[in-house]
Amino acid sequence: MDRTFDVLFTSSKLVRFCLARWLREESFSLARAACALQATLKSMRIAMLTKEYPPEIYGGAGVHVTELVRYMRELEHVDVHCMGAPRDEQDVYVHGVDPELADANASIQTLSTGLRMANAVGGNDVIHSHTWYTGLGGHVGSLLNGVPHVVTAHSLEPHRPWKREQLGGGYEVSSWSEKNAMEHADAVIAVSAKMKDAILDAYPALDPGKIHVVLNGIDSELWQPRPTFAASKEDTGRSVLQELGVDESRPMVCFVGRITRQKGVPHLLKAIAQMDPEIQVVLCAGAPDTPEIEKEVTDLVHQLQQERDGVYWIKEMLPKENLQEILTAADAFLCPSIYEPLGIVNLEAMACGTAVIASDVGGIPEVVVEGQTGELVHYDPTDAEGFERGLAEATNALLADSEKVQAYGQAGRERAVDTFSWATIAQQTVDVYRSLL
Repeated sequence: MDRTFDVLFTSSKLVRFCLARWLREESFSLARAACALQATLKSMRIAMLTKEYPPEIYGGAGVHVTELVRYMRELEHVDVHCMGAPRDEQDVYVHGVDPELADANASIQTLSTGLRMANAVGGNDVIHSHTWYTGLGGHVGSLLNGVPHVVTAHSLEPHRPWKREQLGGGYEVSSWSEKNAMEHADAVIAVSAKMKDAILDAYPALDPGKIHVVLNGIDSELWQPRPTFAASKEDTGRSVLQELGVDESRPMVCFVGRITRQKGVPHLLKAIAQMDPEIQVVLCAGAPDTPEIEKEVTDLVHQLQQERDGVYWIKEMLPKENLQEILTAADAFLCPSIYEPLGIVNLEAMACGTAVIASDVGGIPEVVVEGQTGELVHYDPTDAEGFERGLAEATNALLADSEKVQAYGQAGRERAVDTFSWATIAQQTVDVYRSLL
């Protein structure tokens, strides 16, 4: 009996000893984890490097940076380093070209601006560059200050060979700048899963583990269905559709984008020639890359206007509320891009409750769900006529079914709201930063 008691007593002491030791070790581990967590969650200072920033926005990368900064500033401190005209926004710094290079090739001027950015980012914990324009600034700034450099890939120079037409020898410089930034970055953000594949195709030396997919987003409160025609005139004092003379009783499609090879504008204009003549078209297309493509598009538009009525061309950049009126009124938004990492403009149309007819290139299928929010048309670079015919046939078929037009528009709005929140994207981007610290 005594022996049994001794064993039980000794065992219980051993249990208590082990338990106490475990608790001490666990407490130490928890304390250490808490310290690590506190260090991880300390406020960061981020340097965001970009060519475009309001009010100078002309492409998807500029929209991306603008919205990302707006939402990220609710989480961390963000300094913006951009190019162009002076800004009066707090924590926004504008950098110009080295005066000694005033007559140099534009690509060399851009690199000089990047070096000025690199000289200005001391004191930041992370440097985040967007597009080749700021890649050198991000890379050199990272080396100078010993902080991580994150690159977001909005497009890839090796996959846009038509830019030689625009840049000449400068294309080789921009390609080098992008390659250098990509291959030396601590992390690369791809704006779609398809874009990640494209990055690895263009830069096979990159470690796939460094590439993070963080989708583009949409502010679904800013971009939403708006009043149109007379209701827009009453609500905002202007209806751009009435000013153009668009017939409210006839079907209408629209396009919004720059006049570049990658946006496929000539393909679209040739497709319009094959569409039902009752369909009206509003083209919001400007900022041509080269005089050559400007002339090509101008000639095609004038030819269309001679052959059919209801073709309206807006060359200047419209305020958001006027653009949203056009998107809301359209039965379908047309996106004929031959290269598109994601396509924010499709999200803008969907957020306005509009069906989308788009090419199936790049990240577009990750936005436009075929048979649910719109239709996808296969693009084959060796069969331009087939692509143009496919765009026309898809448009004619969809606009002949008003119930489907409405259903696609409603589903598109729901998808934009539910899947592409900027608040989520900002947090995911911050998570990428923290993984590097």
